[in-house]
Amino acid sequence: MNLKGKVAIVTGGNSGIGLAIVLELAKQGANIVIDYVAHPEATEALERQVSALGDRAIGVQADVSKIADLQRMIAAAVKAFGRVDIMVNNAGVETRTSVLDTSEAQYEKVLAINLKSAFFGTQLAAQQMIKQGGGGRIINITSVHEDWPMPGNAAYCLSKGGMRMLTRTAGVELAPHGILVVGVGPGAVATPINQSTMSDPALLHKLNAAIPLGRMARPEEIASLVAFLAGDGASYMTATTIFADGGIMQGSPGL
Repeated sequence: MNLKGKVAIVTGGNSGIGLAIVLELAKQGANIVIDYVAHPEATEALERQVSALGDRAIGVQADVSKIADLQRMIAAAVKAFGRVDIMVNNAGVETRTSVLDTSEAQYEKVLAINLKSAFFGTQLAAQQMIKQGGGGRIINITSVHEDWPMPGNAAYCLSKGGMRMLTRTAGVELAPHGILVVGVGPGAVATPINQSTMSDPALLHKLNAAIPLGRMARPEEIASLVAFLAGDGASYMTATTIFADGGIMQGSPGL
């Protein structure tokens, strides 16, 4: 893989899977726009790590649930680097609430951050890619739960299911422009969003036992897949999701 000269935006880029994606794309030569909403010090540290790899990075504080912030983020990328080649819609949250218990505020927060941001992030990135020419890559970080029910996490599953159809529909619509749209569907990943499970030995044992490979994924393993999809080796892949789940969807009933 070689992304030298490419410009990538990673939403939710200063922690968890997003942080790993930033570093992996930088290792492959890309310049990076790191979107974040909190912990500017973590973003600044990540910028230094990217610089140490010989690439450039800028942090942009933007709430991706707001279209104006997404527009500002795209504009910052173009101002700093002249173009946008890779858009990674990674930002996400969950409430771990059921159909019966989810409040309107919880529903709106999850759908806005997970799905609305991906929709308009895709739209705005694609408009810039078409304007500059040369195609591009849009990579949506979804989940096994775009297809696999998770009782007790209804809004999250709904948002990821929406990302599934966004990926497929946008992939078809944007193909004539040379813009590829692919989803990455992780299973359980060792990130802060799963801290409650990782800190409970009984829950962690139950989860690991349900995964055929016997462990959660490392963020770097998801990031390496994203980097592959951003490169020339994935030039005939679009409108689909690639799952990286350790076999859990095939080996266990829904968790």
